[in-house]
Amino acid sequence: MPDELLERLRRFQTDAFPLQRSHFRMLVDDGQHPTTLFIGCSDSRLVPYLLTGTGPGELFLVRNVGAFVPPYDGYLKGPQDACGVGPPGGRTQLEAAQRWVGFHGTAAAIEFAVLNLQVARIVVCGHSHCGGIRALYGEVDPLALNLAQWLELGREAVLPVAEPGPEVLRRTEQRAVVLQLERLMDYPMVRERVEAKQLSLHGWHYIIEDGEVHVFDVQRGGFVPASVADNAGTGPYASTEPDDVELTLDASGIPMPVRGPPRPRADGTPGPCTA
Repeated sequence: MPDELLERLRRFQTDAFPLQRSHFRMLVDDGQHPTTLFIGCSDSRLVPYLLTGTGPGELFLVRNVGAFVPPYDGYLKGPQDACGVGPPGGRTQLEAAQRWVGFHGTAAAIEFAVLNLQVARIVVCGHSHCGGIRALYGEVDPLALNLAQWLELGREAVLPVAEPGPEVLRRTEQRAVVLQLERLMDYPMVRERVEAKQLSLHGWHYIIEDGEVHVFDVQRGGFVPASVADNAGTGPYASTEPDDVELTLDASGIPMPVRGPPRPRADGTPGPCTA
């Protein structure tokens, strides 16, 4: 039986590579200087280079299930933040409000892209018919220990329904994208550059069957087809608003501007609630 992968590798070296030999030589001599960090779902139907019309050296790619962004400090906040009711068991409010989820390569890639490559844009791209989002409403194979923990990064986007239909899944996919944009702002190097207008964040939802990306526009409060959008996406908060007004998601799935969550003080204790 012929080895299909081996044949494809050989065709790349003999057919495709010669056409871009000089470009790859330049990327070796000058190094990579991508302007965009693209955080996308691992789904095989999502092809970043096709969507963006880019080539080698233009995108710094991160792929994972659901296009999720892990928390910067390794702690995933619970459903109740540190300004809620005191927890049982004698734990402090801050301890109860957070759960250690560990380090992850996606977090390392975000830091490297912003600090070392100094990208100008970060795109978070979800898509229709996402298996990761669908799994949030069902059972996960008991052997998939890592997957079960990873999916918790999208749990806040889930809508309170017993059996999700196509519309609920679409809204959940979009809510998950906005959730990741918000989580990106907890990375200090990201927040610093966004506030200095040196970095922009973009939330995309790719509709596979239509071949169109819907971009999140914070001014419109939702996702807009790229064919009629005014920009490639804005978020996670309206830069024209005072005090960095951020977004939360109401039960209907519509992003709503509210004051940001409490920021911890330098000593690690929670700051005052701003809502």
